Amino acid sequence: MNERERVLNALEFNTIDKVPHHLDFTVPARKKMIQYLNDQNFEQKIGNHLAFTKALPPDAFQEVKPGFIRDEWGVVWNRTIDPDIGNPIPVFTQPSFKGYRFPDPDDPRRFQALPAFLEKNKDKFCILKMSYSLFERTWSLRGMENVLTDMITNPEFIEDLMDQITQYNLKVISKALDIGFDGVYFGDDWGWQRGLIMGPAMWRKFIKPRMGQMYASIKNRGRKVFLHCCGKVDELFPDLIEIGLDVFNPFQPEVMDIFAIKKHYQGKLSFYGGIGIQSLLPFGTVDEVKRGVQNILDEIGKYGGYIASPSHALPKDIPCENIIAMLDVLNNQS
Repeated sequence: MNERERVLNALEFNTIDKVPHHLDFTVPARKKMIQYLNDQNFEQKIGNHLAFTKALPPDAFQEVKPGFIRDEWGVVWNRTIDPDIGNPIPVFTQPSFKGYRFPDPDDPRRFQALPAFLEKNKDKFCILKMSYSLFERTWSLRGMENVLTDMITNPEFIEDLMDQITQYNLKVISKALDIGFDGVYFGDDWGWQRGLIMGPAMWRKFIKPRMGQMYASIKNRGRKVFLHCCGKVDELFPDLIEIGLDVFNPFQPEVMDIFAIKKHYQGKLSFYGGIGIQSLLPFGTVDEVKRGVQNILDEIGKYGGYIASPSHALPKDIPCENIIAMLDVLNNQS
């Protein structure tokens, strides 16, 4: 059973020989591990089961000045503090996109490298990554406070903007699935540590129907739908199952009972994540990390429906010894 087959079986809640896993690293954590292991290519040797890429033209990101990157939507990201994502400088200072040109979803350059990517990773489960897929793209363009205010004072503008983003995504997804991806991963954070940023009513009004359109476009092609959504958002799981979600990430143990939730949604929703980057990994000893990861595999992974992973890309404050301890357990399952 190769990595792709293992993931497919896990997501169908079938018997598997071992729990699939995947680790991502922030830029500082990757540099730290390269130095610790003295190996520039260590990520190729850790047994990852998933392969991610995006459908972007070669000039999608342009440096406008040192540390400031403009994306294809016109948003400039200040990466002088956070080199992975950065802080966005909004485009729409008023609730209007008059005169604004949306990026071209049909630009053939964004799809040119995808067939080679699939061929290179044919033994892995290949996923098209749609970062900033709806709410995040909206607030990156308009600003978080403005979007939350506009949901009440200028709802038509938010509806129109989200519709434009949805139509762009639908076109990109369709062409990528034609090329042969196994699934699509949406990045769209709706929560914080205590609940939903915009509340359930606004989520159901603005976000749910548009996510439903995008999920349906994937489910109708027989592919898997992944969602990355940080924070305490488990109140939305019934809604997400209703519109077709297959896999929820990051499954944060600091904000939800991962053991109870996995048991409750067994056979209905799969989970990807669960190994705490705010608790176990930065603060546990090597032995505690090994025991904690093994417990998660035993209790959550044994009936399928789970991809083992840290609950986010690994930050630099996690000891390298703990990352090695986690990988030892993940790669040596009996």
